[in-house]
Amino acid sequence: MGQPLFAEERQHKIVELLNHKSKVNVLELTTLFDVSAATVRSDLRHLEKEGKLIRTHGGALLESKASFEPGTLAKRDVNIAVKKRLAAAAEKMIEEGDTIILDAGTTTCQLAKLIIRRNLTVVTNDLEIARLLAESQTVTTIMLGGMIRASINCTIGGPALKMLDELSVDRAFMGTNSFSFSKGATTPNLEQAAVKRAMIGCAAEVVLMCSQRKLNRKSFAQFASMQEIDAMVIEMVTDEQKRKLDEQNIQVIIASD
Repeated sequence: MGQPLFAEERQHKIVELLNHKSKVNVLELTTLFDVSAATVRSDLRHLEKEGKLIRTHGGALLESKASFEPGTLAKRDVNIAVKKRLAAAAEKMIEEGDTIILDAGTTTCQLAKLIIRRNLTVVTNDLEIARLLAESQTVTTIMLGGMIRASINCTIGGPALKMLDELSVDRAFMGTNSFSFSKGATTPNLEQAAVKRAMIGCAAEVVLMCSQRKLNRKSFAQFASMQEIDAMVIEMVTDEQKRKLDEQNIQVIIASD
């Protein structure tokens, strides 16, 4: 394509391309820019750190609109090492005999894999979490009813809300699409937000599992204010972010390597 582009120029063009088609793959970018796959992956890592896209297996998705939400399959392998670290840290908060909620999501699914031999009662609206825990001999699994939101593999709607209104649990482990210090935890879908709020409403303690890249961002619908979150499990925070969380009495649990 003529003269090689500087990294900044390539990255700008990648974002422009995503704004037109919402997703790209590594192969098409290597062909477009006449660079190696390693160079493209480096560009995508840089853009993800800036919050301009979500890396996926083999490519990237746009993450610039408050109403945009990639499906479970697209998110499953994104940031997987961090998700496992968050799950390992969160698992230490669970006591034998607890009744807990596992919110729908790929991070909470990692937590489900760690508790399969624990003596627990687990309430969830996530189809994959329910399938995993159904194999356990020690976990009692309660699946929330409702309409299946196919792209996210979970249930939403009135039946789920009614069931949650009648329950009380020790802890709710919540995922989030975005977190800001003005809006708290947010998600792109209104019906998903309603179920998340109901989960929080029946929990004695609310634990937000949130990767650092989701901080200082907003999605369409709020489901938890700062005051409703008791603890945040995260892989890292800046001193300023830690100060703001401390001011709201949110316990910060760092998920170390």
